Amino acid sequence: MFPPAVSDHLHVFIMAGGSGERFWPLSRAKTPKHLLRLLGDRTLIEMTVRRLEGLVPWERVYVLTNAAQAEAVRAELPFLPLENILAEPEKRDTAPACALATGFARTRDPQAVCALLPADAMIHNIAVFQRQLCEAAGAASQRDALVLFAISPTFPATGFGYVHLEDADDGACRVLRFVEKPDQSTAEEYLRSGQYGWNAGMFIWKAEVFLRETERQVPAIGKFIREFPAAGSGDYIAARFPALPKISVDYAVMENAAAVLAIRARFDWDDVGSWTALPEHLGRDEGGNTARGEVVQWESKNNVAISSGRTIALCGVTDLVVVETPDAILVCHRDAVQDIKKLQPLLKESLR
Repeated sequence: MFPPAVSDHLHVFIMAGGSGERFWPLSRAKTPKHLLRLLGDRTLIEMTVRRLEGLVPWERVYVLTNAAQAEAVRAELPFLPLENILAEPEKRDTAPACALATGFARTRDPQAVCALLPADAMIHNIAVFQRQLCEAAGAASQRDALVLFAISPTFPATGFGYVHLEDADDGACRVLRFVEKPDQSTAEEYLRSGQYGWNAGMFIWKAEVFLRETERQVPAIGKFIREFPAAGSGDYIAARFPALPKISVDYAVMENAAAVLAIRARFDWDDVGSWTALPEHLGRDEGGNTARGEVVQWESKNNVAISSGRTIALCGVTDLVVVETPDAILVCHRDAVQDIKKLQPLLKESLR
């Protein structure tokens, strides 16, 4: 599928350090969204990694996680080499994570092309995804540019960052600018124009190109990559990683990079960002309800109910999210799902 020169140098890193607070009470600090079986028999992280099967050898697939989740990640992905689960000693946002990935790949392969993918997005059309990942890796290997996937908006989302795109060029578009989460009217304008895509947080670059950009823009991160050791990386990460600036890769590097290209995604994509994303994947009954586990309802509409054991009974209610676990119950209006994370400081430590 790849030209041999590209195939031999692609290293894929799955970013799995998030907390998934919007999926409380099912998600907790040690078992965030990507470690949940929200959409089937497999966790989201296993689904993400399995999408690479047959495309990249497991020896060149890595997971970036944190120390609290490392053991659970290893348990979910026993087919990956143990040393490919990289535990960050401290949460430092995505720019340091990308630096860790790039430094790690570069010491193993000076011609490395790195792909960084989030652990918790849902993609059903695997064949198209794999084909376009090939295109993106090819573009990154042949041109001195950072590459990302742009998702064609299907509604005027205000919860995503956007990229402003130039016309397509050899399968890739030049990114004119990055735009933060817009208000409703601006998002509607973006949707009408057809010139904007959602920034899905999926990046591809040659290690040397990313190194050059970090040395120009964030010298501390560039120094971390350049001095990354070929051996003894565990001690190096423990000593140096916590001192890196806590900043996203978008702010630190992407927005002011010399050249950024976008591949317009032709595969389906959903970031599964809240409980109300589940109906698109789990289906609805004739009343618009989505249920999993022991759930009964009477004269209830447009609810999401997830039971971990005890029966949830819905009676004459509308537009609720109800989630039951052995130690907590969430009752939330559908319109407030983005605010579930605000409950965290109100919860006792054992429930976080």
